[in-house]
Amino acid sequence: MTHLVAVGGSDAGIAAALRARELDPSTDVTVVLADEFPNFSICGIPYWVSGDVATEASLAHRTRGDLEAAGMTVRSSTWASAVDVDRQLLSVTGPAGEEQIAYDELLIGTGAEPVRPAGIPFGKPGIHLLHSMTDAEQVVAALELLPAGSRVAVVGAGYIGLEMTEGLVARGFDTTLIQRGPEVLSTLDPGLGSLVTEEVRRHGATVLTGATVTGITPAGGGQWSVATTSTFGDAAGTFALVVVCVGVRPVTDLAVAAGAQLGQAGAIVVDEQMRTGVPHVWAAGDCVVTHHRLLGTTWLPLGTTAHKQGRVAGENMLGGSRTFAGSVGTQVVKVFDLVAARTGLRHHETAPLDVSPLTRVTVADDHKRYYPGAVPLTISVTGDHTSGRLLGAQIVGERTAEISKRIDTFATALHAGLSVDDVIDLDLSYTPPLGSPWDAVQVAAQGWERAAAAANPAGVSV
Repeated sequence: MTHLVAVGGSDAGIAAALRARELDPSTDVTVVLADEFPNFSICGIPYWVSGDVATEASLAHRTRGDLEAAGMTVRSSTWASAVDVDRQLLSVTGPAGEEQIAYDELLIGTGAEPVRPAGIPFGKPGIHLLHSMTDAEQVVAALELLPAGSRVAVVGAGYIGLEMTEGLVARGFDTTLIQRGPEVLSTLDPGLGSLVTEEVRRHGATVLTGATVTGITPAGGGQWSVATTSTFGDAAGTFALVVVCVGVRPVTDLAVAAGAQLGQAGAIVVDEQMRTGVPHVWAAGDCVVTHHRLLGTTWLPLGTTAHKQGRVAGENMLGGSRTFAGSVGTQVVKVFDLVAARTGLRHHETAPLDVSPLTRVTVADDHKRYYPGAVPLTISVTGDHTSGRLLGAQIVGERTAEISKRIDTFATALHAGLSVDDVIDLDLSYTPPLGSPWDAVQVAAQGWERAAAAANPAGVSV
């Protein structure tokens, strides 16, 4: 009987364990995790903070009982500290003290940890990171002690920062969002990001863009003074609570100690079958490099990617030969009544490729205008002007407009290596309440082709 050990009880580790048990129910699987939250949805944390998700327990993809019923041994509150590669032993420290767990195959799925900018007094009451379930519990407990209308600052306007801002506004807090970039959501081009910035402001939050936090100091009475600098000068605001969401970095200490190599962004180097190169040691999830179908090897920590990588690892740990098909970086977020999504590459991100990028922004209705409720979608398409190959897309529009469906259309086209012209030819569904004979993604593709033709008056085929 094969004994698999997965370090990390989030997306990659659990996906690997489930796949192994699915393929061979006799496989002995142990999952080691440092906290008490196996298989919880970290992406759902802002919605529990906001109250949209009623209970913390609702964030569990599967309960501990579900995992044990699936045949796993779950070792929670247990830290993995070392790997004896020659003897195939994992050293851990848990409630029973130090011990060693023997394995036939080991998966390292240690994920990522939040970046801790200098000058921020983490660990002090009122200063919070938001990355883990423990973080979320602390934030919720702190918020429940604050009266409605208290001033709260969110540092970082990525996906989690935006979702947290929405949740805090919904709970009645006077919320300020601080963003270093020119607009919120720096994964979008500024022109589309500005639409999201406007949406946040429209719902009553203060948004400081182009602002860098230079220090956070006590202001008395349990308040904190947050100092910022920007092109408009230096400023400071006083807040009862500060939530910091400024990105993550891979956690690799265990893998490095076992002999694994590091690559892009300091993530663990793995091949497309999730091998580390260390005998019987595999890795997957936010701690490893990502095979990108356009860029090659990069680092792009996403939950969807971690699930797929874990599944590949779980199959191959039992002797399979499955490969991770690769990512195109598809992402989507709801911000109040807007949805913003992207897939593939933005114009400047194509620099490593041998292409001539052309980007065109088109505004198209989500469905036929004569049917009530039609709303505009702002769609950016990037393609190779020389070959016509699709390279990326971004969409911003109202939540009712099925943004995720439409970005997934572009993502599928990218995965298949289609051209922009191929997107125009896709046989997409149509009914007046939901779309048009030419769907909005095809209208945007046609807009790109017109721009390409205008930039190529000689009429050379694209």
